Amino acid sequence: MTSSSSASSTPPPRPNLAFRELRGQRSPGEFAAAVRRAAREIGERVSCDARYVGRVEAGEIRCPNYAYERVFLHMFPGRTLTDLGFAPRAAVRGRGARGAGDARGADTTYPHDRVDTRYPRDHGTDSTTTGDEESDVRRRAFMTSGTATVAVASLGAVGLPLGGVAEAARVREAHRLRAADENEVSAVEEAVRQIRLLDDRHGADGLYKRAAAPLRTAYALLDAGTSRQGGQAVADRLYSGAGELAISVGWLAHDSGRFDDARSHYGEALATARMSGDPALEAHAFCNTAFLARDAGRPREAVRAAQAAARAARHLGSPRLLSLIALREAGGWAGLGDRAGCRQALTRAHALFDIGPSETDPEWMTFYGPAELAGLEAQCWSALGHWERASRHAQRAAGVAATQTPEFTRNIALYTAELADDLARAGRPDEAAAAGLRVLALLDEVQSSRIESMLATTARLLLPHRRAAGVTDFLEQHAARARVTT
Repeated sequence: MTSSSSASSTPPPRPNLAFRELRGQRSPGEFAAAVRRAAREIGERVSCDARYVGRVEAGEIRCPNYAYERVFLHMFPGRTLTDLGFAPRAAVRGRGARGAGDARGADTTYPHDRVDTRYPRDHGTDSTTTGDEESDVRRRAFMTSGTATVAVASLGAVGLPLGGVAEAARVREAHRLRAADENEVSAVEEAVRQIRLLDDRHGADGLYKRAAAPLRTAYALLDAGTSRQGGQAVADRLYSGAGELAISVGWLAHDSGRFDDARSHYGEALATARMSGDPALEAHAFCNTAFLARDAGRPREAVRAAQAAARAARHLGSPRLLSLIALREAGGWAGLGDRAGCRQALTRAHALFDIGPSETDPEWMTFYGPAELAGLEAQCWSALGHWERASRHAQRAAGVAATQTPEFTRNIALYTAELADDLARAGRPDEAAAAGLRVLALLDEVQSSRIESMLATTARLLLPHRRAAGVTDFLEQHAARARVTT
């Protein structure tokens, strides 16, 4: 960082229009994900996210560090740093630029090309994905199925484009000379509702890529602003709607095993919340970030993100929201092996839940009821290695969901998969296999990499018991499904 005196003698940053043009119609989060994928192709690891892309486009980073340079030149072969809109390295790192250290505008975000995993911060870090990218063959198979066709048609009915980059470009150009109106803001809000509804019924796989197009449109509308007739209320709705849409798309990425993409989308939502001063959106973004951090094997970050969510939510008047956030914190403590911290957070979650629903509960929390409370508690005890206790809570979650919220098919499958895993680890293979068969029966309707990964783990755990009749049936059906979907 430069001193105030040196900064005052430096001209303000000049936007990097060349780099912005190369991003095209992709959102900053999508472009950041592409950068991380390109880095992996050449053996680099960079922590690119939407905030970093924004800093480059704003001209705050006049020249990237060496790791980013190698990645950008790999992404755009035949171009130089100057072609990408950056200043020559000598201009920002040479003797003439500054006597000691990096010059203003040089990329010092990640010195020595290392990843800083400290938390909290305003942007995400690159994470190691727990599984391979979803198979193109499998994705195509799902997208041609009847369930997916209905889902995509439902999403397209809200009035936002599903045609990908080209369609989003058309929308962006259409709004270049005019502001968004209330109807379009309403369409963004409806897209959020539709995505959540479709995810509840069908799971994330197959929806993720299609849902990214409405997200691009939402941010195109943000770029255009809102009409004067709409006033501040419509502008606030647009910011909130775009942020919630980013979280919804991030969840689809999260549930389908695309952790890097999910982190970037959640980071976009958090940045939108900070820019618009929206504590409800900020609490939601941190809440999901905590869940993602737990799943990605960063339990300490999960605890701190949940605590940040609680701070953002403390004046929102929703005990149920604070209860869910406490469960996110409990999951982090469980991942750290801290039983006392986990129990304390679980006690707080139950006490807040028992206060009951409130008119101020966020719309997105419709999934959070007794079944989800039991399901998340089961995951905590499972992480702590208390399999019998975990299986009791998972059994309750699956039973309550089937009777009280049968429309949440994806959650019923998730709780039952959790039950199968806990029973297998508790040494009850016949019961685990029976639960696994119930999950398999739901997978024609539900597509979720998370659930299928859990089921695959259960199958491995049951292999030593494969001669038992019920276990044999489950293993054969699971293997047959794996052959069809790969």
